[in-house]
Amino acid sequence: MSDDLIPAVQISSGEKFVNDKGITAIKDGIKASARQGERLPKPDWLRIKVRGGATFENVKSIVREHRLATVCEEAKCPNMSECWSAGTATIMLMGDVCTRACRFCAVNTGNPNGWLDAQEPANTARSVALMKLKYVVLTSVNRDDLPDGGAGHYAACVKRVKDENPGTAVEALTPDFLGVLADVETVVDSGIEVFAQNVETVERLTHPVRDPRATYQQTLVVLAHAKAHRPSVLTKTSLMLGLGESEDEILQTMDDLRAANVDILTLGQYLQPTQNHYPIDRYVTPEQFEQYRQWGLDKGFLEVVSGVLVRSSYRAEQVLEKNNVGLIE
Repeated sequence: MSDDLIPAVQISSGEKFVNDKGITAIKDGIKASARQGERLPKPDWLRIKVRGGATFENVKSIVREHRLATVCEEAKCPNMSECWSAGTATIMLMGDVCTRACRFCAVNTGNPNGWLDAQEPANTARSVALMKLKYVVLTSVNRDDLPDGGAGHYAACVKRVKDENPGTAVEALTPDFLGVLADVETVVDSGIEVFAQNVETVERLTHPVRDPRATYQQTLVVLAHAKAHRPSVLTKTSLMLGLGESEDEILQTMDDLRAANVDILTLGQYLQPTQNHYPIDRYVTPEQFEQYRQWGLDKGFLEVVSGVLVRSSYRAEQVLEKNNVGLIE
C-alpha cells in the first residue's frame, strides 16, 4: 500500500490539533487507499456468537441512563455481547469524538472544542456501583483540544470511582497525552492498578496506520515513564495483527516493550471497521496466536493474552485473576 495516497498533513511539535481541513484530508486518503483492493473474506474461526439476556440488557440500560459512551459500541468491538452479558463494560470518558484520525479506528473524529461533562465522574462511579464491577477499564478518546489532554478529568473520574467503589480495581487505557509526562503522572497517581497505552502496531506500520501525532517511540516512552514513576502500577499495551507486519517485527516489538518494562501484552486480529478504513493484510490463525503468546511469555511478560477476537480491554479482569497479582479477591 502506497503512502503516496495519503495527502500530507504537517504537524509541528507545538501543534495540538489537526484542523478540519487536515482531518478531511486524512479521511480522503483513507478512502482512496481502501478503494485499491477487495476486502478479504472472513475465515470460519472469526464467527462471533451473539449473546444477550438479562445481564446484557442491564448493562445496556445503565450505560444509557447515565449518558456514558463505551468503547464497546463506538469502536464496534466484536466482543461487546460477551462482555456485557458477563456484566462488564469498558467506559469511554470525555465523549465520543476524538481529535485524531487513526486509519484503523471507527470512533468519530472532530473537534470537541474543549467540551467536558462535569457530571461524568459521578455518573461513571455510580454506573460502576450499579454494575457491581470488581474491575473496570476506563478509556477515552484523544482530547488534544484540552491543555492537559484531559488528564485532570481522567484522574477525577478514577478518584470518584475509587471513592464510591473502594473494592474495584481500575485500569486506565489512556491516550498518549502528546508525550507530556506530567500529564501521564496525573493519571498514574490517581489510584489506578493498571496503566495502559496501546502501541497498536509495529514501528514500520505506525504511519500510516496511526494518526501523525501518535508515534511508536512516544508510546514506549509513555509506558516506560509510567512504570518508572510508580512501579507498583502494572503497565499494559496492545498490538493489532494482520496489518502487514512480519514475525520478525512482532518479535522486535516485544523486545522493545520489555525494554520499557511493560508487564502485560494483548494480541488480537485487526478487523477493518468499514471499507474506508485501513485494509486487512492477512487473517492470523488461532494456532499462530498461541505461538505468539508463547513467544511473549518466554520474553518475560507477566501475561500475554493472544487470540483472534482479543482486544486491549477484553475481559481484562481475567488476566489479573489468572496471574494472582492480588488486585481481585
